[in-house]
Amino acid sequence: MTQSQNYAIELKKIDKRFGAVHANKAIDLKVPAGTIHGIIGENGAGKSTLMSIIYGFYTPNSGEMFVDGKPYNPNNSQEAIAAGIGMVHQHFMLVDTFTVLENVVLGAESGWKLEDSLKAARKKLHQIEKDYGLDVPLDKLVGDLPVGLQQRVEILKALYRDAKLLILDEPTGVLTPQEADHLFAILDKLRSQGTTVIIITHKLREVLAITDNISVMRQGQMVADVKTSDTNREELAELMVGRKVRLKVDKSEAKPAKELLKVNKLGYVDHSGVKRVKDISFSVRAGELVGIAGVSGNGQSEILSLLSGILKPTSGSFELNGHTISVDKPADPQQVRAMGVGHIPEDRHKQGLINKFEAQEAYILGYHNLPKYNKGLLQDKAAISKICQESMDKWDVRPNDIHLKTANFSGGNQQKLVIAREMEENPDVLLIGQPTRGVDIGAIEYIHQQIIASRDAGKAVLLVSVELDEILSLADRILVVFDGAIVGELQAHQADEKTLGLMMANIIPDHIKESIAQGETA
Repeated sequence: MTQSQNYAIELKKIDKRFGAVHANKAIDLKVPAGTIHGIIGENGAGKSTLMSIIYGFYTPNSGEMFVDGKPYNPNNSQEAIAAGIGMVHQHFMLVDTFTVLENVVLGAESGWKLEDSLKAARKKLHQIEKDYGLDVPLDKLVGDLPVGLQQRVEILKALYRDAKLLILDEPTGVLTPQEADHLFAILDKLRSQGTTVIIITHKLREVLAITDNISVMRQGQMVADVKTSDTNREELAELMVGRKVRLKVDKSEAKPAKELLKVNKLGYVDHSGVKRVKDISFSVRAGELVGIAGVSGNGQSEILSLLSGILKPTSGSFELNGHTISVDKPADPQQVRAMGVGHIPEDRHKQGLINKFEAQEAYILGYHNLPKYNKGLLQDKAAISKICQESMDKWDVRPNDIHLKTANFSGGNQQKLVIAREMEENPDVLLIGQPTRGVDIGAIEYIHQQIIASRDAGKAVLLVSVELDEILSLADRILVVFDGAIVGELQAHQADEKTLGLMMANIIPDHIKESIAQGETA
């Protein structure tokens, strides 16, 4: 069979099942050589499965693949690499204690003497860096590099192995906007040099900014292939979900009242002696939503854990709804909850759910001692079932089955169950971590509406999110964290993606310095 030579990769009727789950359904895909191709879709649409088939992790049940017009049937990732395909995973596959050079060469040594391999690799890498603008310090330990440079190391690894087709899975998830812009400049250079790039992402603005063509997946099927220049965010969102989606969050001006959360020089040193939270101070008022922006790993997770009682402070104090918590007067999560605090944790699996529990059991976690769930010494099973069912109906948790084990819900529906549990208890203070992580775009719309409704009902809401769109859409005030410290505070009208991105890298723009000096951000 003669195939077109114009496609870097072509898939025909690729089908993949995992037991009863039909992950990919007769997928057709054509990626023109020398282009950047976006693949988007909701959580569970089948994107990662399809990329894993291309990269040799999975074998399809049926269908054909062609690379540069030639039949392609990899049994493992080594065969994919040999065919000129490289992949940069969302979670980097690097050894922190090795140098950049050692990481690049690892598994691709050119001879029995490592010294000779490293010498030959250094020469080749210098040429690759020059060709593609990939400047990386080859002799530094990977663990000492910021995430943006670590990602470049992954790209270098693929190019060193002569990748002609590069797959990137959620490439901007851990980058500041400025780092993302630099990545896009690198990808543009790769494209100009003839490399083909496939990007898997859920960020519509980014896929529109960098790609030539976009494929949309929904429920395991390929539902659209469009030229990027011919589409827009609204159309792509509708294709992903199957209905019109409001991407803009409608909200009125905040009406802040009394302080319900007040943090005073709060600090936390972990078990290794590393200061994760550095003397932070801020407040959140009733009727106000304060967002914390920062690159993942800069202390925001620890801040939420301290305020919810999961971690004990090592210095400073904070007040919750009139109750003081300090080094000498700590409180556990149950006590914090009794103070009128709801907590939607960043990691629903570690802190929000027990996978072996039924939905109705997971729904009362942390609230199981409340009188409404109990009759004397025994739990009131009928009341638990009724309340959980009403909440699952309201929040459109699917499948709508209170007896289903939480492990059997999709990530987005697990998240809706956790959010419903915390918000339906009507807390005065709401601590929210990554509320839409792994959530479908249609569900994001509803979750955002409910968060704003909580603010409008007079709740004090503290939101931690790595999604700048989310922070900019929802927050009334924004705190920016870097290396465990608050490096700046902005009113919503002062904030934009560029300004936040600079501050997330601890670069404070002059106009923000002036505002801080004049007290405008207070």
